[in-house]
Amino acid sequence: MSFMNTPHFLIIGGGIGGMSAALALAKIGCRITLLEQAAQLGEIGAGLQLAPNAFAALDWLGVGEAVRRASVFTERMVMMDAIDCSEVGAIPVGDAFRTRFSNPYAVTHRADLHEAITNAVRATANIDFHTATTISEINLSHGVRALANDGRVFEADALVGCDGVKSVVRAHLWGDPVRVSGHVVYRAVVPVADMPEDLRWNAPVVWAGPNCHLVHYPLRSGDQYNLVVTFHSREQETWRVSEGSQEEVLSYFEGIHARPRQLLNLPTSWRRWATADREPIAQWSKGHATLLGDAAHPMMQYLAQGACMAIEDAVTLAHALQKSAMNIEQGFDLYQKARVARTARVVLSVREMGRLYHAKGVERLVRNSLWRGRSPEHFFNAVAWLYDWRPESCLQAAEHA
Repeated sequence: MSFMNTPHFLIIGGGIGGMSAALALAKIGCRITLLEQAAQLGEIGAGLQLAPNAFAALDWLGVGEAVRRASVFTERMVMMDAIDCSEVGAIPVGDAFRTRFSNPYAVTHRADLHEAITNAVRATANIDFHTATTISEINLSHGVRALANDGRVFEADALVGCDGVKSVVRAHLWGDPVRVSGHVVYRAVVPVADMPEDLRWNAPVVWAGPNCHLVHYPLRSGDQYNLVVTFHSREQETWRVSEGSQEEVLSYFEGIHARPRQLLNLPTSWRRWATADREPIAQWSKGHATLLGDAAHPMMQYLAQGACMAIEDAVTLAHALQKSAMNIEQGFDLYQKARVARTARVVLSVREMGRLYHAKGVERLVRNSLWRGRSPEHFFNAVAWLYDWRPESCLQAAEHA
């Protein structure tokens, strides 16, 4: 079967990764059917951070300016010690940072990012999407065939699973288990008027404590603040999202300085995530099916790169298919060669960063001594492997493999 003209892709999952994949593949001339199990398109959650690598990918997709309009451009990234209120380290992300990485560092609401990409998808003629569609069965024997719970059948030349941590596509392809981390994340958004004046910083701020931390940063022109708290659960957790309890949050932050601790009293409601990732795998693709975003490399939040990696994936997949003259299997092979090592490095680095955020005792003192006093250039060099990503060179690792 030839795929030289307009291959038809079935994309399962309409989150940030799925929408980005649909837009990227449509941009190179493919036909797309996108399936989302939710009845209404949208994203739950609160804020997220967008590093320069994300903006490079978003610009290639043609939505960079729309995302910038809905973002807050921060002045620096800060880590504070939640025990003694001292500054552990700060990375300025002003002019020197933008010059170094050719793009800014920004924060935005997850729903605003999703909406910017979705609006571009809606305006693209060769994308057809269906909501309220839950896939129960996948068949890859002859092309791609997906059966929905309501009996509808969707067929295409190839399949991209963008269906998150509990991916149906990954379960069909590989069947490997989710690794529940034991780390619980609470997220909320509060009005700026409720935020203590001395903490209204234009920066993503991490208050690092023993087995816990808090994060805050502005959203939506500074009218709101995103609050995130994370702790090591005492319970046996299962991956899920649920309503949170302020009493539970407070019970994990005893011994934290009053200045960051006061933030825990601000939200009127919390959403609770029991987080999970997976062990990195070297093979994402099988025949005419592949994985993208959290379906391929779910990660915890400690480097703020989950959405960034999914958008990079989408752009790289499009480049790989173009490079392979739309040969699906060759394109998928090139795509995973370009992405596996990079995303695995992020997954493993995220785990290590979580350990450093939550250091206690002497390890806390070592962390603080290592990071204090670093120059901006030192910090820039440390993150260059992550932020110095470009669409035009996204296949470089695969081509030299």
